Amino acid sequence: MQVQFNSDSSVMGTDNVAERIEARVREKLGRFSERLTRLEVHIHNDHRHTHGHDDKACTIEARPRGGKPVGVTGHGATVDDAARKAASTLAQRLTRLFGKESRHGHDPRPDKVL
Repeated sequence: MQVQFNSDSSVMGTDNVAERIEARVREKLGRFSERLTRLEVHIHNDHRHTHGHDDKACTIEARPRGGKPVGVTGHGATVDDAARKAASTLAQRLTRLFGKESRHGHDPRPDKVL
């Protein structure tokens, strides 16, 4: 599973921040690594000119193998809080998505016996 990290100019996108967030995301979503091709993590500031509560946002988009992308956004006072919330929400969605697939998966049609 490849993790791609992006940040806008209003959020410090240093290697330290990228490494911390990538580690947190991998820890939370690692159990899905065989079913995902890529995770795209986008960190940005929703209110660039004001500083306040929950102004940082983290959007994570997961690319399941052979499926449609799944994206979530988490908000927090810091980029770490926003990433934690987004990763938790995405883990819940992927659990639901992959759980439904396994429940509704059909075995191939058996050969007819004549």
